Amino acid sequence: MKLLKNKNVIITGASRGIGKGIAELLSSHGANIAFTYRSSDDQAKILERKLLEGGNRVIGFKTDASDFDSTNLFVDEVLKEFNSIDVLINNAGITKDGLLMRMSEQDFDDVMKVNMKSVFNMTKSVLKPMLKQRSGSIINMSSVVGVKGNAGQANYSASKAAINGFTKSTALELGSRNIRCNAIAPGFIETEMTESLAEDQIKEWRNLIPLKRGGTVNDVANVTLFLASDMSSYVTGQVIHVCGGMLT
Repeated sequence: MKLLKNKNVIITGASRGIGKGIAELLSSHGANIAFTYRSSDDQAKILERKLLEGGNRVIGFKTDASDFDSTNLFVDEVLKEFNSIDVLINNAGITKDGLLMRMSEQDFDDVMKVNMKSVFNMTKSVLKPMLKQRSGSIINMSSVVGVKGNAGQANYSASKAAINGFTKSTALELGSRNIRCNAIAPGFIETEMTESLAEDQIKEWRNLIPLKRGGTVNDVANVTLFLASDMSSYVTGQVIHVCGGMLT
């Protein structure tokens, strides 16, 4: 059963990691995918070719979701190709970790711009078509550190906490138009980024998690599929933790 047959989906930051996994799963459920990337040209082309093999429509755009004008141009292009936008997944994000006493203003501003401003830009850009069709699902990628904080990640934690507040406010504003907005807060997810960590450090993380394992990209992608589909038609304004019980 294809849960997203003929649905048109935008995913930001989808050339690798969680975004890539989401694109692959949603495409397998019949969605047409428009995804953005900033620098991973080769990986983006590989993903585009792979998704096209499934028979759905796929468009990869090299663009900066944190730039307001670029975002509007991107959404205009998606509408020309797909005619409508059913689902927006705000996944683009960066980290520039460091203790607050050593964190530069630039490091703080960069993380807030990419992680939070991109969510505002993309959401603002898709509102007109979603309001016109009186339907839509907006899914924002947050983090458990946006709920509990984390030493050495004041900028990242602040950006994700802001996303949680933005998600709830957007859900309240748009619910009467049948537009839902939810956030997903992953915990320790094992991706290409975590491969550089020492094995002892990974084991330490796993031991802190009630399920005694790190999450997978598919764990996050499956929740995204649920929120993108009609199965979650009565779910909005929620921050769903995908953390193996880490915050329990």
